[in-house]
Amino acid sequence: MSLPRYAEYKQTGASWLDEIPSHWHVHQSRRLFEQRRDASQPGDEQLSATQKYGVIPQRLFMEQEDQRVVLALSGLDNFKRVQPDDFVISLRSFQGGIERSRYAGCVSPAYTVLRPQSELVAGFWEHFLKSAKYISALQTTTDGIRDGKNISYGQFGALCIPLPPPEEQAAIAAFLNRETAKIDRLIAEQERLIALLAEKLQATVSHAVTKGLNPNVSMKDSGVAWLGKVPSHWGLKQLKHVAQPGTAITYGIVQAGPHYEGGVPYIKTSDMAGDRLPLDGYALTSPDIDASYSRSKVAAGDLVIAIRATVGKCLPVPPELAGANLTQGTAKVSPGEDVTPAFLLGSLRSSATQAYFDSMAKGATFKEITLDALRRTPVLVPPMHEQLQIATFIDGEASKLSTLQVGAEHTVVLLRERRSALITAAVTGQIDVRDT
Repeated sequence: MSLPRYAEYKQTGASWLDEIPSHWHVHQSRRLFEQRRDASQPGDEQLSATQKYGVIPQRLFMEQEDQRVVLALSGLDNFKRVQPDDFVISLRSFQGGIERSRYAGCVSPAYTVLRPQSELVAGFWEHFLKSAKYISALQTTTDGIRDGKNISYGQFGALCIPLPPPEEQAAIAAFLNRETAKIDRLIAEQERLIALLAEKLQATVSHAVTKGLNPNVSMKDSGVAWLGKVPSHWGLKQLKHVAQPGTAITYGIVQAGPHYEGGVPYIKTSDMAGDRLPLDGYALTSPDIDASYSRSKVAAGDLVIAIRATVGKCLPVPPELAGANLTQGTAKVSPGEDVTPAFLLGSLRSSATQAYFDSMAKGATFKEITLDALRRTPVLVPPMHEQLQIATFIDGEASKLSTLQVGAEHTVVLLRERRSALITAAVTGQIDVRDT
């Protein structure tokens, strides 16, 4: 979409914004937004400022994110009242901008409540206060914010911002609502494609490691409900019986101590978020603590399994991480001679084995699986030549699907960049959307 610029511009005098349309004005934020400290009222619902949903009731946040509500245990007497179209500065505003509320209720006293002046159109400022260029300007107001402090009203209020006429605020808001909705639909389509590709790969891997590649092979009942029928010439063992002799399927360090510069890296469940283990960025423990947990040190080709939180997540250890250790939330298995690392990885990632992990995971606050349950994980053992064939097949399928996935992910990145640039251009007057 190619949109014209305004006919005339003027310098703003603001360090973060060079020019604006000549008929726009520039004001300090405190001139446009009043800080409100109204006390909460009986019956007010507790609200939460979120970067993803704006300011919404805690109950809705729980439903959207499938999380438990964290209600104020000491009551809401010291909370601040919020009206629809108020804006809220939260602890995360430094990262993601300032949030609009469409609800009446109350927020934590740690938040700052902003009420726009009457000539301000909330829809415009909802986009402006979360635009990339404004957030960047807000981040420069003080270095102290980076230490986890909230943005104060004084810091917010001192920043100079542009003010279009009310009718233009409304026009820009309508344009951005319409155009960002289109972009969001395209992003959602690409994200659905990414999810479908992941599901297809999961199904392909699961079928290969439990049924094999020959559709005409003789089958037998595995004796395991969630495995069903398997090739009749395949064996079935527990995970502990396919591990390398002399190694232990075990978790790692219980208390790693403070970060030890130059020490030994240890792998936490939070390090397992991606498709592969990162090569750097790990917490480090002292050599003495590491030495006392020598049984849980990993070698290249070992598999690390999450036994807490994301139970069953399994990743291979790259050569660069050989000698690293684990924490209490992760365990490792060293594949023995009966299984190739690639086949065992596919087996542990299969839907059947993940169903086993789900059935064995316990815990109310967060899920975890015992080492005993992990060691008893049923593992199919085809002949070695079939394992190699299956591993090659999985690699080929993963490569094809990965190409499609990378393309979709790149499209999402471009669309998000387009969305951000469009918002910034519109709210700062770099494009004229009045006739769109």
